[in-house]
Amino acid sequence: MKMPVDDGNADLLFRIPQSALRIFQGENIMEPIRVGMVGVGGFAGYRRKTMHQTGLYKLVACYDYIAETAKAVAAEEQCDVEASYDALLARTDIEAVVVSTGATSHMEYCVRAAQAGKHFFVEKPLCCDAEELKTLLSAGEQAGVVMGMGHSFPDGPVNQLIQDYIAQDKLGTVTAIEMTTAHGGGWCVSPWRFIPEKNPGGMLFQCGVHLIYWIEAMFGRVTDVSCMMRYDVNPGTQTSDATTTLLRLENGLLATINAHHVTAYEHHKYIYGTKGNLYIHESPSEIDYQARSTEGKPEEKIRIDESSLPAGQNLALTNLITWANAIRGEGTPAPSIYDGASAVAVVFAAAEAARTGRTVQVPDVRARLAAKA
Repeated sequence: MKMPVDDGNADLLFRIPQSALRIFQGENIMEPIRVGMVGVGGFAGYRRKTMHQTGLYKLVACYDYIAETAKAVAAEEQCDVEASYDALLARTDIEAVVVSTGATSHMEYCVRAAQAGKHFFVEKPLCCDAEELKTLLSAGEQAGVVMGMGHSFPDGPVNQLIQDYIAQDKLGTVTAIEMTTAHGGGWCVSPWRFIPEKNPGGMLFQCGVHLIYWIEAMFGRVTDVSCMMRYDVNPGTQTSDATTTLLRLENGLLATINAHHVTAYEHHKYIYGTKGNLYIHESPSEIDYQARSTEGKPEEKIRIDESSLPAGQNLALTNLITWANAIRGEGTPAPSIYDGASAVAVVFAAAEAARTGRTVQVPDVRARLAAKA
């Protein structure tokens, strides 16, 4: 599997640290990281699976507010179960904590882990508002712990296709990107997702944050945001039912995110360029390419056979690999906590833009990392 490494090639849209590459190539000689885990049900099952796949972790103990869930997972993982998060943090045989709870508790669990001198890895979205973001980052920085982030680099055949089309100049100058994330989850029971102060932007926070991370990883930092939100569709919720957000990137590229949780399921990315467009649908999975006519006439869309695409990079484990390496003193986590912070900072700016009717500048949270250097 060919991996994009940090070899000084400026054409790469993103880079994998050499420390991660060695693990991909089977050169793992590291002593496993001894971890405790808070939140072990739901998505945490996937996180435990990826931890096992790296071979870099030993799950020592876990805690979940649902005691029966914690006991079942502890039996499965052959680890200890603790009756409280305090008890988990008090263990001297744990050097790091994996936080796989809902976003509403991320800040609290991360801050307490840092204060206990434990490195931490946290899922996405990172936290729920700008004040939580400042508190979380400050706690980790002041404690000097290694902060890992649950986002993954854009990977797989579709993202490889985008990169190839850009490299082959089939798109020309990428001018604008249109993205939609939508489903009917707003009609389902999911209490935390409907608390306005814990869910800015509704679906934009829940799922749109993945699109924000994706576009920043692929095309650069978002600098300005305008946004409109609609609240009157579902009377049973107080969070946004439908959100349309306009983004301006540092390189001038414009993007829109449509994020709705009261409609039928739809996820797509449309990439518009001066030489051609890519139309990418996720369900059902369909990709079309459309070359721009020099005469300004309607052009034929050509369906791309996905079975013919190369496998692309599999970067799903990079976040855990680089976090483990950083704990052992080599390199830094990638994606970093600041990448996750940048994504939610865009959401917070969008919520402010919708509330005030103004275009809002997004703070460059990665500048904190530069200031530390």
